[in-house]
Amino acid sequence: MIAPSFLSGEAGDAAKAIAAAIEGVESELQRVLRSQVRLVEQVSLHTLNAGGKRLRPALVTLCAAATGLPFDQGRARKLGACMELIHMATLIHDDVIDNAPTRRGVATASAVFGNTPAILSGDVLLAKAMAILADDGDLEIIRQVSGVVVELAEGEVRELEVRGDFELSEADHREILRMKTATFIQCCCELGARIAAAPENVREALGGFGHEIGMAFQLADDLLDYRGGKETGKQRAGDFTEGCATLPLILLRDHLTESELSFVATKFGEHSTDEELDLICAWMEERGAFASAQASAEHHIDGALARLDDLPASSHVTLLREVAGFVVKRKS
Repeated sequence: MIAPSFLSGEAGDAAKAIAAAIEGVESELQRVLRSQVRLVEQVSLHTLNAGGKRLRPALVTLCAAATGLPFDQGRARKLGACMELIHMATLIHDDVIDNAPTRRGVATASAVFGNTPAILSGDVLLAKAMAILADDGDLEIIRQVSGVVVELAEGEVRELEVRGDFELSEADHREILRMKTATFIQCCCELGARIAAAPENVREALGGFGHEIGMAFQLADDLLDYRGGKETGKQRAGDFTEGCATLPLILLRDHLTESELSFVATKFGEHSTDEELDLICAWMEERGAFASAQASAEHHIDGALARLDDLPASSHVTLLREVAGFVVKRKS
């Protein structure tokens, strides 16, 4: 058994247990993704087999275990698979929107099978996720996950709505991150607490943890887009080229001369040479935009760790702390 990178460290036995749970989710996904329609199965399995951190299903089981209460592991596995299906569907759709040739260094489903098959197969994944919720039958969980999926989708549309807005405010950007990512990860953590029938204060603590690491995760993505290399499997400064104003650019704007600001604005959302992108990234480094964005992500991690202080100490809580550290230290 090979544990994901965010499940290593001092909590060895707990890490092995969660790694086993993730393997169970993987098997569940392989089963759920079988389809009588060959193309649907091909697109789905291509996306699944391209890899991923499986952070979201891991958080469902890990947060259930962190409550210290007994819970149904099979149910956690199925609901974890549900959340991963939703995540996979959004990635497939995102890659179509962004016309992305690769993700994590592997050809995207849309690049291999075409945009229309990818979009329709992503829709099937969403439908299968809803079927898992219906089979589970917990109305509160159905309401929560359905609401989060609506917010996630609206966040994606909001991001599209502001594409090309060079003057996007930091507050508006953070709200998009909250809608797109933080609420979904928060939901995964709260699902774990619900599966264990944890009291409200525990559910709120784990939900708060999820919200904070969700914000940190997306801010780290903002940084990786400009700082990342081959590890990310994406083009450097892809957000800038696509006209998406993220935190490093937003923070840089106030530290440019008038002529520099004009230069960056004219390149935003347009094709730029490698030399031009290198220059813009160098300004972000030299003028503190990277450092400030990193500090912001770490501030959210501090908030996440503070929420764990409300839980009884255990090896599973130790693992949650390791997950928080992984979020800001990852390379892809």
